Amino acid sequence: MGRSKISIIGAGNVGATCAHWIATRELGDVVLIDVLEGPAKGKALDLFEATPVFKLDLNIAGGGPNDYDLTAGSDVIVITAGVPRKKDPVTGQFPSRDELVKTNQKIVGEVAREVARRSPEAILIIVSNPLDAMCHVALNESGFPSHRVIGQAGALDTARYKAFLAMELGVSVRDIHGIVLGGHGDEMVPLPRHTSVAGIPVRELVPEDRLQEIIARTRKGGGEIVGLIGVSAWYAPAAGTVEMVEAIVRDQKRVIPSAVLLTGQYGHNGLYIGVPAVLGKGGVEKVIEMQLNDEEKAMLEVSAKAVQSVVGVLGY
Repeated sequence: MGRSKISIIGAGNVGATCAHWIATRELGDVVLIDVLEGPAKGKALDLFEATPVFKLDLNIAGGGPNDYDLTAGSDVIVITAGVPRKKDPVTGQFPSRDELVKTNQKIVGEVAREVARRSPEAILIIVSNPLDAMCHVALNESGFPSHRVIGQAGALDTARYKAFLAMELGVSVRDIHGIVLGGHGDEMVPLPRHTSVAGIPVRELVPEDRLQEIIARTRKGGGEIVGLIGVSAWYAPAAGTVEMVEAIVRDQKRVIPSAVLLTGQYGHNGLYIGVPAVLGKGGVEKVIEMQLNDEEKAMLEVSAKAVQSVVGVLGY
């Protein structure tokens, strides 16, 4: 059986870092495509030149908007293309995620059509923002079944949540277990009732007021990075994405919170929402329905309405 082939559309910070970590984990051959041909080819070449140092056996190629043929036959395609959130140089304000919708709808739609034509059996992982809405765009424009169009958000949000808890408690991140549901944004739904440290409920270890501060920081995690750097984060988003890629190409059946199209689960139908999903070679192989209490259901409902309001802008 040959190596897996993973194409990444968008060679900016997130896309290039995905390529880096995919290569270091030897998950498969990598193709990096970007609207700017030079940087995509240059980053791919630079990364390939590192493979002898780490004894990595894989091919890495880069190309521009006329090089989509390089992606043909991909097993997984990661879409990071789009305009990122960045500070307006005049006003100093950051655009809302919703303001990115129309611009990124056009970009992601075009990408989805191009890659679907060349890799009709691929699984798409969407990273472009606003995430939940861009999943709907990729689903509509690719014509793929929904189990092969998945959004990366929960993996990132959960990683941030776990990181902040590990920092708070001074313990290994390996022993923090928890999950974040809902849309990727300020209405995401961290679940402290389902969070533990080596099996110990987190509420036995962290006072409630402090726990709520950590949850608030998780919700604003992306904005915190933008405020510090001036552009969106890339290490943690790429890590969350590569975790999903690995689960799929290695058929690991990992339970990873992912944006998936719900078909009645959690009381929602036809909407992309972050929920625990079993990821394997078939893409989303199962959605796990957790027992939520009234408070958690209410938070998920708020999150779903926020997603729906953005999706409504798409015009589908």
